[in-house]
Amino acid sequence: MRVFHGLRQLALCVFVISIAAQARAQTLAEPVTVFAAASLKNALEDAAKPFTNTTGIAVRFSFAASSALARQIESGAPADVFASADVEWMDYLQQRTLIKAGTRVELLGNRLVFIAAADSPLRDLAFTSGAIRQAAAGGRIVTGEVTSVPVGRYAKAALEKLGLWSDVQPLLAQVENVRAALAFVSRGEAPLGIVYETDAKADQKVKVVAVFPPASYPPIVYPFALTANSKANDYAQRFLTFLQAPQARSAFEAQGFTLLPPAPRN
Repeated sequence: MRVFHGLRQLALCVFVISIAAQARAQTLAEPVTVFAAASLKNALEDAAKPFTNTTGIAVRFSFAASSALARQIESGAPADVFASADVEWMDYLQQRTLIKAGTRVELLGNRLVFIAAADSPLRDLAFTSGAIRQAAAGGRIVTGEVTSVPVGRYAKAALEKLGLWSDVQPLLAQVENVRAALAFVSRGEAPLGIVYETDAKADQKVKVVAVFPPASYPPIVYPFALTANSKANDYAQRFLTFLQAPQARSAFEAQGFTLLPPAPRN
């Protein structure tokens, strides 16, 4: 019995040491590097905390316009995961075999909105040229660059569909990403902005004054995937899998994203 007890204690010690070694290896491993659309900042940072606490795997982020991030990855930037605010920039990388096959998944949706400063007297903005010009009050309407930045592309599509593009286009100030557009309105430097609903929710200094009709622009879809040149494939895959789990999806939902069925797309 003493021998059996001794062997059991030894086995327990080996098990504890093994678990500690695994945890230490994870902690010391290279972090998972995620290149993500600027609109995902709050939600992804919130989702990463329980993942790191549970696994010991650190996650670091680079947030910018999907267009800028895709081009950085194309130029060899060391990203493990790419999260785009539209399918076009994910397609761009996939067509160049820069996305790992079989890892692409479309997780989230969003809505396009007009915002104004929280203390603006404007409450509801009608989708007419006269109402928009009056609300702009000689100032600029800020959104993303309309030929490359996803939010700008969606904004242009919506304004064209609503017959407003020719009147609104001269008023636009086009910036590098959606959070830059949000900041201009938040700081009172622009009277109106076109951003995602989730961005408006992330800043108490702005308010939504109009929600674009969903049929006026292509569905806003956020695809995620591992990059073909990931240096942390195993850990990156674990993080991508975690983002499809209930705990992470709750973080996205709390920020106002629409949850899409997590079906993979090759």
